[in-house]
Amino acid sequence: EVQLVESGGGLVQAGGSLRLSCAASGFTRDDYTIGWFREAPGKEREGISCIDASDGSTYYADSVKGRFTISSDSAKNTVFLQMNSLKPEDTAVYYCAAGWGWGARELEYNYWGQGTQVTVSS
Repeated sequence: EVQLVESGGGLVQAGGSLRLSCAASGFTRDDYTIGWFREAPGKEREGISCIDASDGSTYYADSVKGRFTISSDSAKNTVFLQMNSLKPEDTAVYYCAAGWGWGARELEYNYWGQGTQVTVSS
């Protein structure tokens, strides 16, 4: 059974940084994609980044491009989201997800973590 566990959320001031982690387990093939999504109060869930576990290809939404960096440690089956220059509008619950598709659409992903709260104060 595939399981995803996020960690690393918290409270940070605007301009600060956080690094989220997504520990994945239970995969029987290595050609999966890990995506990061976020959901702010009153807003739809937004896909912000993803990485191909087999070749390291990455994708970023315009809202985070240049500020967030996705990476993976294949030995530990962990994907990281380094978030720099955080803004109050980045406040949301952040989820990692896994699947065999690509991109920012929820339907591309089959498995979801429980989410971790990120709060950016002004």
